[in-house]
Amino acid sequence: MAKGDPAKPKGKMSAYAYFVKTCREEHNKKNPGIPVNFSEFSKKCSERWKVMSPKEKTKFDEMAKQDKARYDQEMMNYNPGKRGRKKKDPNAPRRPPSGFFLFCAEHRPSIKSQSPSMSIGDVAKKLGEMWNNLSDSEKQPFLSKATKLKDKYQKDMADYRRKGKTGGGASAGKSKPKDDDDDDDDEDEDEEDDDEDEEEDD
Repeated sequence: MAKGDPAKPKGKMSAYAYFVKTCREEHNKKNPGIPVNFSEFSKKCSERWKVMSPKEKTKFDEMAKQDKARYDQEMMNYNPGKRGRKKKDPNAPRRPPSGFFLFCAEHRPSIKSQSPSMSIGDVAKKLGEMWNNLSDSEKQPFLSKATKLKDKYQKDMADYRRKGKTGGGASAGKSKPKDDDDDDDDEDEDEEDDDEDEEEDD
C-alpha cells in the first residue's frame, strides 16, 4: 500500500520488476539465509535482462500486463477524497503570537511605508535583523506581552475543552456574548499601552 494513504492501490509492477523479483526468489532458494548485495545483484539482473530474448521475457510481460489490469481496476474504485488539514473549530481560542511576532506587527507598517516596493520576504528578513539587534531589555516588553497572551490562551483553551467535554462544544463557543470579544480587544489595547509606557521608561 502507498505511504500516507493505506487505502490507495499498490502500484503496478513492470516486466523487469517481476524479473528481478523472480531472480531474488531463486537466490533465496539457492542461498537461504545469505543476505543479498543489492548493488551487485541489481547489476547482474540488468545484464541478464539485456541478453534475454523477447520469448524469454514473454512470461514477465504477461505478469506485468495482469498487474496493470489489477491496478487500473482498483484505481477505478479508489476514491481518495479530500486530504489535508482538519478544519479548525472557528470558536476555538486563537493561538497567541510570540514576542517576535508582536514586534513584527508593530514595526511592519513603518517598514512598508518607508519601502513600498520591498517584497514580503525582504520585509520579513529586515524585521528579523531588527529583532536580533535588539537588547534583552528592548525585547522585554514584547516578550512580557506574549507571556500574558499565552497565559490567557491556556486559560481559554482549558475552558474551551471543559465546555466540549460537558457537551457544550462549538455551540457553547457560539453562545459566547460578543461583549467578551470586545473586552479581550480592550485588554490587548491596554497591554499595548502598558508596553509602550515601559519602552518610554527604558
